[in-house]
Amino acid sequence: MSTSGATQKKQIFVDDNAEQPKPKKVAQNQTRAVPLTSDPMRNQIIMDYAPLIKYIAQKIAARLPSNIDLDDLFSAGVIGLMDAIDKYDPSRDNKFKTYAEFRVRGAMLDELRNQDWVPRSVRESNKKEDKAKLELEHKLGRPATEREIAQFLEVPLEEYQERMGRTRVSMMSLEELGGTHSSDKKSLLDCLENPNSKNPFIQLKNKGVRDIIMKTVEELPEKQKLVLSLYYYEDLNLKEIGRILDVTESRVSQLHTQAVQKMKLKLRHLLQE
Repeated sequence: MSTSGATQKKQIFVDDNAEQPKPKKVAQNQTRAVPLTSDPMRNQIIMDYAPLIKYIAQKIAARLPSNIDLDDLFSAGVIGLMDAIDKYDPSRDNKFKTYAEFRVRGAMLDELRNQDWVPRSVRESNKKEDKAKLELEHKLGRPATEREIAQFLEVPLEEYQERMGRTRVSMMSLEELGGTHSSDKKSLLDCLENPNSKNPFIQLKNKGVRDIIMKTVEELPEKQKLVLSLYYYEDLNLKEIGRILDVTESRVSQLHTQAVQKMKLKLRHLLQE
């Protein structure tokens, strides 16, 4: 990181992080786990963001099995923050804090994938359910109900619902696993680095991933599409969307989950073609 680049990033960090917890609020036992570097400015940023990294790690761990090591998530988050410091592009219209949170969560999720914490039985069950949903939707011309999927798999409805509960955690989106603010909802596509970056996500995006996503959204049922539009683009919360659609907040949550799951199935199918 050049001297001029470092100065620019430092200024952005100070301006954007005015409301962040100060280093003195980091627990003593936590600061010992923070991998410091020879760069004083980088160390200061890491120390200032340590409470936020810990908070994100706790949010993610709370949704996962108890065997997940919080320290591993925290360490991965620090690495993600250092990566953000190196790759942040101040010329783009993004706050460093928003971009840093995106990189921190991404690093933690990568760590979970590397640990391969999802049991093989859950993964296999997940694949069978995905295949059943696609086959039934193609046959019926509409999304299959839980009862229809259970019948297709030749299992009782209660058993299928229990399976769904076990596999759901492995299908969570970034927002579901690590989101901390309403602004996080747009971070996946908005928090972009320099367009000349070698980041694989940027390269994929430039090859048409955005078009594939938009095509997938257009194929959703009208109500699910509306929920995604109001939630991600109009920045409304679930309760506000419920008032507009005249349904309960839990129903909106269900529609959102169904839309996300359906998009994942279709995207996985398209990217494998």
